[in-house]
Amino acid sequence: MTKKIFVTDTILRDAHQSLLATRMRTDDMLPICDKLDKVGYWSLEVWGGATFDACVRFLKEDPWERLRKLRAALPNTRLQMLLRGQNLLGYRHYSDDVVRAFVAKAAVNGIDVFRIFDAMNDVRNLRVAIEAVKAAGKHAQGTIAYTTSPVHTIKAFVEQARTMEAMGCDSVAIKDMAGLLTPYATGELVKALKAEQSLPVFIHSHDTAGLAAMCQLKAVENGADHIDTAISSFAWGTSHPGTESMVAALKGSEFDTGLSLELLQEIGLYFYAVRKKYHQFESEFTAVDTRVQVNQVPGGMISNLANQLKEQGALNRMNEVLAEIPRVREDLGYPPLVTPTSQIVGTQAFFNVLAGERYKTITNEVKLYLQGGYGQAPGQVNEKLRRQAIGSEDVIDVRPADLLKPEMVRLRGEIGTLATSEEDVLTYAMFPDIGRKFLEERAAGKLTPEVLLPIPEPGKAPSAGGEGVPTEFVIDVHGETYRVDITGVGVKAEGKRHFYLSIDGMPEEVVFEPLNEFVGSGIGKRKQASEPGHVSTTMPGNIVDVLVKEGDVVRAGQALLITEAMKMETEVQAPVAGKVAVIHIAKGDRVNPGEILIEIVG
Repeated sequence: MTKKIFVTDTILRDAHQSLLATRMRTDDMLPICDKLDKVGYWSLEVWGGATFDACVRFLKEDPWERLRKLRAALPNTRLQMLLRGQNLLGYRHYSDDVVRAFVAKAAVNGIDVFRIFDAMNDVRNLRVAIEAVKAAGKHAQGTIAYTTSPVHTIKAFVEQARTMEAMGCDSVAIKDMAGLLTPYATGELVKALKAEQSLPVFIHSHDTAGLAAMCQLKAVENGADHIDTAISSFAWGTSHPGTESMVAALKGSEFDTGLSLELLQEIGLYFYAVRKKYHQFESEFTAVDTRVQVNQVPGGMISNLANQLKEQGALNRMNEVLAEIPRVREDLGYPPLVTPTSQIVGTQAFFNVLAGERYKTITNEVKLYLQGGYGQAPGQVNEKLRRQAIGSEDVIDVRPADLLKPEMVRLRGEIGTLATSEEDVLTYAMFPDIGRKFLEERAAGKLTPEVLLPIPEPGKAPSAGGEGVPTEFVIDVHGETYRVDITGVGVKAEGKRHFYLSIDGMPEEVVFEPLNEFVGSGIGKRKQASEPGHVSTTMPGNIVDVLVKEGDVVRAGQALLITEAMKMETEVQAPVAGKVAVIHIAKGDRVNPGEILIEIVG
């Protein structure tokens, strides 16, 4: 008996999220859409996950406009998105009215299939999103966030699938975001799912351990109906099995996909050229690495974590962080490592490594997690750590969103006339700070995306200019636009490097020194902390809020500031009791480790 296997391609979402820190721009997607639309995919994954964040934060693109353009360019193909249940696309739970509004607008703008998951596999957090998708007349796909631990068993996953079927889902997906599945474990899980519930089964597995293609074959042999793949030029490693490879593997068998290998190869060549444009976002941590079977870090998390660590100047400590992640995960009751829990666990692990002491600093997100703010942990959390984090506060034992009041009216009022549509309000809802900044810049006509570095010549590393050929940038600073040509880079000596450039045609020489030395010695710059009452931070980041004012009397351990680093917020606490004498920072400031941010006197 022949059983056609259906294919979802991740090239426009998860593939570049896993390999290029989600940086592919809409302009590089649209030219190939005509061919993608002719392939005959069951769906194309185009939206959700980190794409919304990256559009607003880095690319300065309206993610809703991206969706509308893709919908117009792909009229014959289902468009699919990844939705984090009650978290939607952000890093917190939203009220039910926000969830319903977001799903409704996503459906109107072009999404046909909603892959809905919860980072804790707490099905209570899926209910409202599923209801909203069904109300919009779209396909609701309930999702198992696959992981391994003493509490994650086939029986538990099957029970979750049965519950999602009862909630009205149209299909069930196994989301193996970290590449933890092994071929025989896949076969057993798929066989159990097909026996115990009636929904079609999708298999989504990253190839981080080099096993995903074998896992998909075993899944198909045991009854899976759909597989997720990525066009070969964006496949394998922390991405997915190559579309062409899986089509070729199944061709002529009872599981033939019916897709044209020749057309897929044309598409692959197009994206081969596109990938070169984004070379600056390539990471050494996205190739096949069987250590994932131990550290369980998913592909998108590795790519983004490496990029963030590079920005923090700490990429050399990546292996220490990878070793710490499983220990933090165990303390938190074995959550699957998928957004937002992957970011929560990964950032806390990095803080533990950087501080040289575990949980010296605990992020606000970890505190909320331990309090039950994200839902019920799969396993038992470290009670000593929970009490250290939340003190005598009560643990939440209901669906977290049950405690949230409706938010849409407040959000519309906060963003005001900057929002020209309900979609703009929802952009602000997802990411209040960067969303507001995006809408302000758009209103002023000042949206400036990241600069893509020139493609290096074969055999040469990327460089800023050289041999008289300038690297050109157009930079906007506080409404003023400057053309900068970097014409040469001097030899680094005595901790300094000379750059030769011209600004608006005027030649300049700029000397860069190590950041902490420069900050410590520069006139008018923040000095380095040296006294017990000097408040500083161990992480580079941004000031989200200042909780005290000069003259306030504070106790040791009292929260003074909230900083943001790597998308996670952390309280900075008073090292001693006393009076706030001087505050050197304000909301929105960029700060560096060791700087005096606040001075406390006894």
